[in-house]
Amino acid sequence: MFPRRIGIAAAFVVFLGAAISELHAATPEEAPPASREQVRTALADLAPAFSAKTRRTRAGAPGTIENVIARFAPGKFHPVDDGRLPPPRASLTCPSDMAPVAGRFCVDRYEGSLFERAIDGSMQQHPHYEIPEAGHMYTARSLPGVIPQAYISGAQAAAACEAAGKRLCHPVEWRAACGGSQGYAFPYGPTRKPGACHDRGAAPMLVFHAEEMKRGWFLTELNDPRLNQLDNTVGKTGDFPACVNDYGIYDMVGNLHEWTADPNGTFQGGYWLDIDQHGTGCAYRTIAHGFTYHDYSTGFRCCSDGGAELVGVSSQGSGVKTSTP
Repeated sequence: MFPRRIGIAAAFVVFLGAAISELHAATPEEAPPASREQVRTALADLAPAFSAKTRRTRAGAPGTIENVIARFAPGKFHPVDDGRLPPPRASLTCPSDMAPVAGRFCVDRYEGSLFERAIDGSMQQHPHYEIPEAGHMYTARSLPGVIPQAYISGAQAAAACEAAGKRLCHPVEWRAACGGSQGYAFPYGPTRKPGACHDRGAAPMLVFHAEEMKRGWFLTELNDPRLNQLDNTVGKTGDFPACVNDYGIYDMVGNLHEWTADPNGTFQGGYWLDIDQHGTGCAYRTIAHGFTYHDYSTGFRCCSDGGAELVGVSSQGSGVKTSTP
């Protein structure tokens, strides 16, 4: 369960990091041993993704994803189930809206949208600025040039991916995909290039709810549908052409937070107002919210094991691909 009321600190700085190399947290207290062990485990789980001889950068060198992961640990420990990387496959087949990663799994090229079948049988996009409605069956879709779904919980995102014959990415898979085949700290390379990804923009909570900030924001304010209809907030998928890695995956840093399959609640990559307070670039993760949490900054993308027929909305046109009549 999440608290009914969320203050400004919890809204913008949910999880404070620590510099592991200096063995102290960004908070006044030292990062607990369990948090430091969590980082070491995450690095060990990620290592097989970059074992190929084609990687030109030494693991852990400045500008690598290992380096930025190792520099942060939670000031307060929260459990994280990173999952495991699937084994490499001799032949990995992914649908056109997904990209193969390290020969192990497939990842959506774009942040996810929600579609559902209308009365006339057509598939229509759910408004990106509205909370998904209970009792509705939504299908995830990965498309360029659309505003992706926000206001979505991890549980809702998982259901939408499943309806499309996919699944949420495990946290370790998400990180393996973000930095591309070279395992960089950012999708486009080892150092941050401001504006390459959607990493700046308007602060809609201050536009619409500055007065309420004085007493702390409720979830009602954080899910106000006006927030993501304001100019210079969430952007269309692929609108930042430099924010892509060599797998052809867009917007993994900035734009929207992206839920992963950790049942404890983990979303990664940051959003347009924050890509470095809870880690840097591809190492960014927030772990202090439950799997049912949602607000204007939370989005998702799907993964799959590839090779199997996917159900739900096809990647082209408005038709539906389904395995049953």
